[in-house]
Amino acid sequence: MTEIEAIEQQETSRISEILQGAVDPHVHTGPSIAPRAIDHLELAKVYSDAGFAAFVTKDHDYSGVMCAQLIRDHHPELKTRIFSSIVLNNVVGGLNPYAVEHTAAMDGRIVWLPTLAAENHLEWEKTSGWAHPASTQKIRRASGIAIFEDGKLRPEVLDILDVVAKTGMALASGHIHVSETKVVFAEARKRGVERLIFTHPEDIVGASFEDTKEIAAMGAYVEHSLGFFVEGSKFRNRTDDEFREFIDCVGADRTILCSDLGQVGTIGPLEGMRRGVATCIKLGYSDADIHKMVATNAATAIGLDD
Repeated sequence: MTEIEAIEQQETSRISEILQGAVDPHVHTGPSIAPRAIDHLELAKVYSDAGFAAFVTKDHDYSGVMCAQLIRDHHPELKTRIFSSIVLNNVVGGLNPYAVEHTAAMDGRIVWLPTLAAENHLEWEKTSGWAHPASTQKIRRASGIAIFEDGKLRPEVLDILDVVAKTGMALASGHIHVSETKVVFAEARKRGVERLIFTHPEDIVGASFEDTKEIAAMGAYVEHSLGFFVEGSKFRNRTDDEFREFIDCVGADRTILCSDLGQVGTIGPLEGMRRGVATCIKLGYSDADIHKMVATNAATAIGLDD
């Protein structure tokens, strides 16, 4: 073995060690109406082999809690625990507290405010060139879901916040605008919601660093999608220096790094996590801080140890 090969092997081992007990709280596995490169069970096996503690499936169009339950029941050999979530888009009825209660009752861990149906997302789409892979082919285009009515949070939002508070799930901001997130999160805190996740401030939601700091000060974790940062991802639109800026904005104690991967035509979720760790090492973060960002913070956010 050459010296270079020895160094590469050492870093590979270091990355694997940091990822022991990792939690990926935002991953797009199938089955899905959108094309996916890996399904829930396949990723559970991959992450189990890699020593992950857990992951949370996210689909823009359905709650995967039943799939997660089947896998947990029929594959007790897997070391990695699989959970799912609900995204409050059109397909589940939008701002539907009944669907949120059902997800909670089936051990769902995260409620996402609207993503593809967020009014902010639909505005962003007009200039981004992005479109839901299944829209107009299999399902109609999303229609906007308003969070506010007459300048106030809609009653359905308040009902959902009460359900989240009662059940202990995490509330994630989804693709609503950062200005909306501030209002929703402030009201969530008033109503007893303890777990808040600010979804990828680096893209779509219009957040500045000051906005991000303000939301973190509410007690929220700031979640960054590695798909926007790591080499090999078709979604990459940020540099390593920007990655450092986003982490340092709120620090390792408030940061969650998720894959946000599983789509076709790009690197897989595990490779995205590994490359994210490698980038953090290159940027000079300690192993302990990186482990917080890929493991312990997300575990706390989804109530893994409760």
